[in-house]
Amino acid sequence: MATIYPTSTANRTTSIQRIDIDLSSLAASRDFTSSTARRKEKAADEDGESEVIDKPRQEDGSEAKGKSSGPTPIPGASDGKASAAGPGGSSGDSGSGSGDGNGRKRGKLPGRELVKPSVPDVYPQVMAIPIAQRPLFPGFYKAITIRDPNVIAAVQELLKRGQSYVGAFLLKDQDSSQDVINDPSEVYDVGTFCQVTGAFPAGHGEDRALQAVLYPHRRIKLSELIPPNRGPPAPPAPEQAGAAEKVVDVAPVPSEEHGEKPETEEQKGGVIASFEEQNKEKEGDQQKALELNSPTAFLRSWPVSLVNVENLADEPFDRNAPTIRALISEIVNTCKDIGNVNHLFRDHVSAFAMSQTAANIADEPAKLADFAAAVSGGEMEEAQGVLASLNIEQRLSKALEVIKKEHMNAQLSSKISKDVESKIQKRQREYWLMEQMKGIRRELGLESDGKDKLVEKFKEKANKLAMPDAVRKVFDEEINKLAHLEPAASEFNVTRNYLDWLTQIPWGQRSAENFGIKHAREVLDEDHYGLKDVKDRILEFIAVGKLRGTVEGKILCMVGPPGVGKTSIGKSIARALNRQYYRFSVGGLTDVAEIKGHRRTYVGALPGRIIQALKKCQTENPLVLIDEVDKIGRGHQGDPSSALLELLDPEQNSSFLDHYMDVPVDLSKVLFVCTANMLDTIPRPLLDRMEVIQLSGYVADEKMAIAEKYLAPQAKETSGLKEVDVVLDKEAISELINKYARESGVRNLKKQIEKVYRKSALKIIQDLGEEAFSEEKALTPEGKEAQEAAEKDQSDPKDTPADEQMEKERTETPRVGLKVPDSVHVKIDASNLKDYVGPPVFTADRLYDITPPGVAMGLAWTQMGGAALYVESILENALTYASRPGLERTGNLKAVMKESTQIAYSFAKGLVARRFPGNRFFEKAKVHLHCPEGAVQKDGPSAGITMATSLLSLALDREIDPTIAMTGELTVTGKVLRIGGLREKTVAARRAGARMVIFPRDNVSDWIELPENIKQGIEGKPVDWYHDVFDLVFPGVDVAKVNALWRKELRRPSKEEREREEEEEGRDSGFESN
Repeated sequence: MATIYPTSTANRTTSIQRIDIDLSSLAASRDFTSSTARRKEKAADEDGESEVIDKPRQEDGSEAKGKSSGPTPIPGASDGKASAAGPGGSSGDSGSGSGDGNGRKRGKLPGRELVKPSVPDVYPQVMAIPIAQRPLFPGFYKAITIRDPNVIAAVQELLKRGQSYVGAFLLKDQDSSQDVINDPSEVYDVGTFCQVTGAFPAGHGEDRALQAVLYPHRRIKLSELIPPNRGPPAPPAPEQAGAAEKVVDVAPVPSEEHGEKPETEEQKGGVIASFEEQNKEKEGDQQKALELNSPTAFLRSWPVSLVNVENLADEPFDRNAPTIRALISEIVNTCKDIGNVNHLFRDHVSAFAMSQTAANIADEPAKLADFAAAVSGGEMEEAQGVLASLNIEQRLSKALEVIKKEHMNAQLSSKISKDVESKIQKRQREYWLMEQMKGIRRELGLESDGKDKLVEKFKEKANKLAMPDAVRKVFDEEINKLAHLEPAASEFNVTRNYLDWLTQIPWGQRSAENFGIKHAREVLDEDHYGLKDVKDRILEFIAVGKLRGTVEGKILCMVGPPGVGKTSIGKSIARALNRQYYRFSVGGLTDVAEIKGHRRTYVGALPGRIIQALKKCQTENPLVLIDEVDKIGRGHQGDPSSALLELLDPEQNSSFLDHYMDVPVDLSKVLFVCTANMLDTIPRPLLDRMEVIQLSGYVADEKMAIAEKYLAPQAKETSGLKEVDVVLDKEAISELINKYARESGVRNLKKQIEKVYRKSALKIIQDLGEEAFSEEKALTPEGKEAQEAAEKDQSDPKDTPADEQMEKERTETPRVGLKVPDSVHVKIDASNLKDYVGPPVFTADRLYDITPPGVAMGLAWTQMGGAALYVESILENALTYASRPGLERTGNLKAVMKESTQIAYSFAKGLVARRFPGNRFFEKAKVHLHCPEGAVQKDGPSAGITMATSLLSLALDREIDPTIAMTGELTVTGKVLRIGGLREKTVAARRAGARMVIFPRDNVSDWIELPENIKQGIEGKPVDWYHDVFDLVFPGVDVAKVNALWRKELRRPSKEEREREEEEEGRDSGFESN
């Protein structure tokens, strides 16, 4: 087929200029025609060629219509060198003879020839389509999606006209999706000349698109971009359409008479537009006609990209050059290697090899390079570099680089795939083997199904328990649910875990308690010294159980300073009663779920700590110790102290409801023991549910007994001196108690004793030398091997060695203890105690051995127990007739204690005014009241009588006995009110060397309950009013003498004395000014 431009018909001797334009694909195609042409066929000539001569048209042609199909291009024509009837061209593949240079057959009449469909060699102007991601390479199909409606319409119009050629250029922005080129800089200038072999609509409405299949033929270069017309597409001009109708003709359809088979509907598609006109005299008219009949001329008014292009030809090369042959060989070998690990790539290689016309693929290195770049997944710039390379050696080198990267990716992908497949196959194999083994064992009756076995296990456990009816009903429902669930279902594990907890609670199972009072007393005395109140309460509890045969759970709360044995007494109580023991601390607890459990809907839900205690103890009547109940917190997860209300209420805990279990649990048999340092931070409703037992601090005698009986033997054993003659003298222990550990508890005393024994162990080794205690004797054979392995390990200690190395460096018993020779004797007494624990912390028993006027010893309660609190008052300025009164308070006093100082000051002034009217001290004195240890905050009303006594001592100018300590709240009328912590305060008074303690009469019952060893050597004086305190502190006061006090200082000076003083003051001021 060819397009023949018109020439002069008058002069037949002139040569007929022909320009052949192929409008078909490389394979058989479909004809597009809308006009009927008269054909005359001639017999074939000697060369087997046939000619067709046009006859005049009988009717006007209409606009061309056509049907597009997807032909399969001939792979051999991928470089665009297919035969065409044109100047100097030859129809090498058509089977027709070669034509002369003028397009005229030798010995034949001038006219039109039968030409095989071919791709035009010259196509100077094409519609450009930008593509993203990857360039197109000649000879390799590419499907693209066009979304611009104008470009879609232009492609369809080209197909209708039979001019299905476009230029494909790669976008530089790989994320762009445009279908129109607005500027040449948007694309790479080297692209491919492509044929649209198929177009299929896709999508609907706004998502309408066109799927076009492109077959690239050759490389082209963009030389000029014709800016797209942004107006609406214009239809072809009438004169252009008319001219086209005049010259459009259809190639003769080959028939079976001419030795060719007729084309099927799918094979049609070749259209030949013959443009013939009458001879014109002017060349300008011919050029105008040529432009009008250009295949893409009608697109100039369309908003699409038109570009002028020029063909790019490969540079000449020597196929036998060593470099080229080596590159070809390496590319072929790499493709084979990729094909071994990637089956899809292997198919690409096979298809490429079959499509080549050359017998040896090495004869076409250009196509080989294009193939390598086309099938690889390299970078966009690398693939474009291969396309733009016209030097074959450079193209092969770039293609080799791309295909090598593809090889590396293929190897990595293959390795990952093999690893995954091996794991999956191993798991599948194990699964099938396990299933087969289960089936065999089930057939032999050796094992039932796992789910059935699980159900039977739960039923067996439930039958051993005395579940309440409500719990049994829930158990039956859950066990039926489990039996009908598949093991792979998520609900299966939830139900199984719930049944596991439900059957592990000891329903109706209780431990046999020991109600022997003698046994209980022996156990309690063995573990703890003192603590009479706690021991008596436990004995009462046992006595009730002995008479009734059973006991209900109680809630005890032991309150006292740190280190007095609150926590350890709980374990002793459990041992005395033969109950299981469980302890958990609620200090800082902020989550209610720790007490009440989580809902079962949560992932990883668990019951509360109480249910966990029952599971661990496996009895319904354990002893549960709730530690640090006064330090419980509150967070956004709720208030745990409120959750304890139900738990610690004897009237409610018989049906305690945990969120996870969701069935009532009887906790009435549980003995709850709580510990706290103070009662102030415990919520009142919670405190109301507990029976409070106060634990005071230990006095020196109790500490001595505890140290000799418990602390010293334990410290000696833990220091490795159990069998060694190391003696801690009683005087040394007393020195430790009085000068190193004065706190209420014994925890600090324990640390000091352990320090003594540790120092003793060090001195023994230093005195005897390392030779007596060599490492060879201490290390076991296994320990020696582990030590040698550790010495060989040169890794950083911060880095954990490998598992194999750690296995060598570890052993169960690396060393044994060494025996100290019997000749060693160590004795620690008061004289050498400083060598072991350093200088004393406390150098005196009390702050004042002799108290000056204005100083009184009070008593205070702290979290560490009781303490002596001195109150000091001094006169700031000299008393004169003109001085003014005032009160200054210091000592880190809080609000309540500041009020107490003001009340004491007012009461002292009133008492002096009533009983000693002649003493005008408070009328003129500016007093400063201070409480020592200013770094410690002080608060509370119990220092009222002490402050009043300090102020009166200053006003009466009389010293107070340093062995008198007092405590009590004072009102402005002089009434002494009740205080707390009398036991701790009495202990503190004894440590301070007091012989008399003054306390409110309302606390007489507390005084009577104090153990005799605490009250020993101390005289208790209860008082109702302050005048009772005054009589005890200031006995035998001489009223006349007191009234005469300060009279000289406060006397009104005479007139002469005042003038003299004024003169002296004036003289002094004059000296100062000079």
